[in-house]
Amino acid sequence: MRIQRIALSGFRNYDEETVEFGPDVNVVTGTNAQGKTNLLEAVYLLSGAHSFRTRFDKELIGFDSDWASLLADVEAGGREQTVRLLFRRGQRRAVTVNGAKKTSAELSGVMTAVLFSPDDLYLIKEGAAARRRLMDTAISQLRSSYASVLTDFNRLYENKTRILKDWREKPRLLDTLDEFSDGLARCSARIIRYRASFVQRLAETAAPIHGDFSDNREALGLTYKTVSTVTDPTAPMQEIYYQICEHQERHRQAELEAGQCLTGAHKDDIEITINGAAARSFASQGQTRTAALSIKLAEREIFRTETGEYPVLLLDDVLSELDAARQEFVLNRIGGGQTIITCCEGEAIRRRTGGRVFSVEAGRIRREK
Repeated sequence: MRIQRIALSGFRNYDEETVEFGPDVNVVTGTNAQGKTNLLEAVYLLSGAHSFRTRFDKELIGFDSDWASLLADVEAGGREQTVRLLFRRGQRRAVTVNGAKKTSAELSGVMTAVLFSPDDLYLIKEGAAARRRLMDTAISQLRSSYASVLTDFNRLYENKTRILKDWREKPRLLDTLDEFSDGLARCSARIIRYRASFVQRLAETAAPIHGDFSDNREALGLTYKTVSTVTDPTAPMQEIYYQICEHQERHRQAELEAGQCLTGAHKDDIEITINGAAARSFASQGQTRTAALSIKLAEREIFRTETGEYPVLLLDDVLSELDAARQEFVLNRIGGGQTIITCCEGEAIRRRTGGRVFSVEAGRIRREK
């Protein structure tokens, strides 16, 4: 799986640029604020039409343009396909594959990508939202139906929250509360089942990687946490639904008083332990970085198992945040697939990995080697 070339028009700080990537390691170098991360963002958008930096399509469009276009030739599953994303101000994005219209969810099945940025190094210490984001971005690429369920869940959650906040001023809103609660419970049951299965695989895959990383001195553990009444998140969906409804009924009055939705998959988390101790509370900075690296590399392995090919790996200026030992560990494990690395010291990385080097300056891209 790889991107052969990508053409950017009106995207972020790129006017008109085309890049032809190599099949293995590609190093993108340049000083800060020149467009390195913008290029990685464009590549990542090909895996599902969602940015890892913003929720708003308008922010992808250059200041002097009314639209932005990404056109890419992608090779996956032995097939070459042409993907185009078009973003217009005030309009819905347009996605086509080989000229045929697609949804963002359908695009996920064309190409997969795993992103590793400096923010991911804080995955362990951050709040639960960061770990939910990890689950959601990965599962959405692996299961196109998951993205649709997640969209439905977010819509129901926003509507129910609005009812809980406004019902005192508008009592008639309570007439629809049970309907939204039931829809939220049904979506939560599906999301929980997906997430539990993914975290189970992530735990099984990350543990041996972490063992190699730490010379088997440390054991990494990952456990999925969800609604307290759900006794087995891998149980049949109907059983999970009934258990969520039970929790919802118990907390109905508390929700009305607090004006907040207290039941659902929006409170899920992954409990991460090192040698049995909670990593968020007790792990050192070095331990948390090792754990985060292991989890992201495990995500890449899961994608390979699912699709039969390594996903495109995107390393956004992450190597500069690592010490020499951790840099070597990452670089030694990225073989077998296409990797795009942004950094300030491109030649040093190229000597260690081979591959192509590109320089970016003020939105212009030039191939160096």
